[in-house]
Amino acid sequence: MVAYEIMRKKCPNIKENMKQCNCSYEPCERKGLCCQCLHYHRRNGELPACYFSDALEKTYDRSISRFIQSRNTVRR
Repeated sequence: MVAYEIMRKKCPNIKENMKQCNCSYEPCERKGLCCQCLHYHRRNGELPACYFSDALEKTYDRSISRFIQSRNTVRR
């Protein structure tokens, strides 16, 4: 956890990132640290919260298949 606190202090974009971060998972230590968030979710075969609507994000189904499914229903 300490490493993320240090990264948060050094990140020049943290304020803007936090404005756009819709992650509702508490206690996510990567909030506002987009690079770390992307790497974490990519390792797990997922996408970060910001790829999903607020309603879908709250389901915590961050799978790529769920993302594709959500995009297909939006376009119909």
